[in-house]
Amino acid sequence: MSALKRGDGTAAWAALLGHYQAHGRDFELGDAFARDARRFANFSFEAPEVFADLSKNHIDTATLHFLLALAQECGLPGQRDAMLRGEVANATEGRAVLHTALRAPRGAAPFSDEVHGVLDSMLAYAEAVRADQGFTDVVNIGIGGSDLGPRMVVQALQPFAHSRLRLHFVSNVDGHDIAPLLATLDARRTLFIVASKTFTTQETMANAHAAKAWFQAQGGSETARHFVGVTTNLLAAATFGISTTFGFWDWVGGRYSLWSAIGLPIAIAVGAPGFQDLLAGAHAMDQHFAHTPLAQNLPVVLGLLDVWYRNFHGRTSRSVAPYHEGLRRLPAYLQQLEMESNGKSVDRDGQPLPFGTSPVVWGEPGTNGQHAYFQMLHQGTDVIPVEFIAVKKPAHTLPEQHQMLLANCLAQSQALMLGKTAQQAATEKAPTASPDIPAEVLARHRSFPGNRPSTTLMLDALTPRALGALVAMYEHRVFTSGVVWGINSFDQWGVELGKALAGQLLPRLASGDTTGLDASTAGLLSRLRR
Repeated sequence: MSALKRGDGTAAWAALLGHYQAHGRDFELGDAFARDARRFANFSFEAPEVFADLSKNHIDTATLHFLLALAQECGLPGQRDAMLRGEVANATEGRAVLHTALRAPRGAAPFSDEVHGVLDSMLAYAEAVRADQGFTDVVNIGIGGSDLGPRMVVQALQPFAHSRLRLHFVSNVDGHDIAPLLATLDARRTLFIVASKTFTTQETMANAHAAKAWFQAQGGSETARHFVGVTTNLLAAATFGISTTFGFWDWVGGRYSLWSAIGLPIAIAVGAPGFQDLLAGAHAMDQHFAHTPLAQNLPVVLGLLDVWYRNFHGRTSRSVAPYHEGLRRLPAYLQQLEMESNGKSVDRDGQPLPFGTSPVVWGEPGTNGQHAYFQMLHQGTDVIPVEFIAVKKPAHTLPEQHQMLLANCLAQSQALMLGKTAQQAATEKAPTASPDIPAEVLARHRSFPGNRPSTTLMLDALTPRALGALVAMYEHRVFTSGVVWGINSFDQWGVELGKALAGQLLPRLASGDTTGLDASTAGLLSRLRR
């Protein structure tokens, strides 16, 4: 049994509950700003490459005091330090958790020689591909952490990408993913990266074999030149025809692996210096997380804020709205990072949890989201904390559009906070309204409750270093909330059952055998075979 304290068993949790009942549940942002002229300054946080404005959240200094006491009583500093030292943090799988070692300078973390040996080889290969005039397209075949991280980063860093090479990503076992892409490629000028630690991942290997069959059908014969593996199963890769491979370690979880050889497509896209800057930004955030006092530690405060909303306010989801098109895949990346890490219902000791854990994370880039789901954020019955991400400097030469983008970002968080009363709405002329609706009824339709919380994160520019820091910030935030909830944030047994059942059903789709299946699955299988 674990000697570590779970949040709900601490005195700080009880004190925080009393604080919520006395002050938190009826918190009014307007009143908070009126009482504190320095509220913006008092609830702003600086971390490497990231500025955070938390002033529009339902917190005050007392809230932060109780949350920080909760982190201390749950042993967050000690658990953080143990993880960074390489002690076993993933108890159910008996593994250390050392994604931070992947971005540490040589000699500054466990396994340094091994990490930098692979990194040097991987970056040298990436530079060779970038210099090879024979390649025009690179296709990364992976799924989960072998796809979401590299895909998100390559899209975000497009302004830094190689001018000749086109990067593509295939993840879905649905043939509608890979087939249209293959139709656009020249087999003689395409490099395929097969990313699977075990070289057995069903979806990845199905797509890899489809790519190889297409390559050979197009007259390709140099499999070893056109296919590279990111895997530890060298024998399986060699049997496939791959001779160049890059490995990683069992202490690298899939959703924490973009910093490893899984980042090969990133390195090919932005080059060795760009990849090193990505690692450097993440390492700077690691140092902030490791050494900054909890009260000024941005990942810690954000993780505690997640606990405050999830367990005391009952907020079951959080919307992430990046106001930068390059970050359009960030919400999808964060879904895996946060929901696969903290979507647990038992604690470290296997005891059922009496409270909620990971919120549902979702979102779209602004301003697109404003014309879709923001209606619910502003006037819906659920209060959903929103996370805005703004980038000060664009990478394009359309300054007026960037100003428009930033104005919308600021306006949305302001509107969520301020709202609009029915009395205010009644004094305004509606742009389109039915003359048959009474004015007071129309005013209620056009009112906004306001007092809806949001956080704004700001980057100076979306550079490799800034993106590395931002992603590492989210990683440590997830760890923080997981510690308070008393869960193992690094296993993911929930993905296993469906994969196992799919393996059993695959031959049944061919044979039609429904023996022993439940009535629904049997009926659906039979209908699919008609």
